[in-house]
Amino acid sequence: MTRSVDVVLAQARQEIERVAPDDLERLHAAGALVVDIRPERQRAEEGELPFGIVVERNVLEWRFDLLGDHALPEVEGYEQLVVVVCSEGYASSLAAASLRQLGFVRAADLAGGYQAWRLIRREPAASVS
Repeated sequence: MTRSVDVVLAQARQEIERVAPDDLERLHAAGALVVDIRPERQRAEEGELPFGIVVERNVLEWRFDLLGDHALPEVEGYEQLVVVVCSEGYASSLAAASLRQLGFVRAADLAGGYQAWRLIRREPAASVS
């Protein structure tokens, strides 16, 4: 069966919760684990989240595999709210759906990604030298 990425994305978004940018900090303060999956170069260009943890996309599943040897200490269990953040809210939807497949029943992503969060915070883009 072949499908377009738009179909895969739509299916992923049916399986996860989407967090509004203005709710992100409140959820983090209440105990949600916020995970920035953007690569280092993108974080340098766009700016860093001042909270949460960085787990680049290529190792996300290994760092959240509670049955494996590489899970992060911040990962408390399958009921924990995990909010995945990417640049614009596309890759994070796919990543959050992948976490759902690992058993994280409250996997979510940030609608609009870091870009949307930065706009509501009126954060300037990082300057790249």
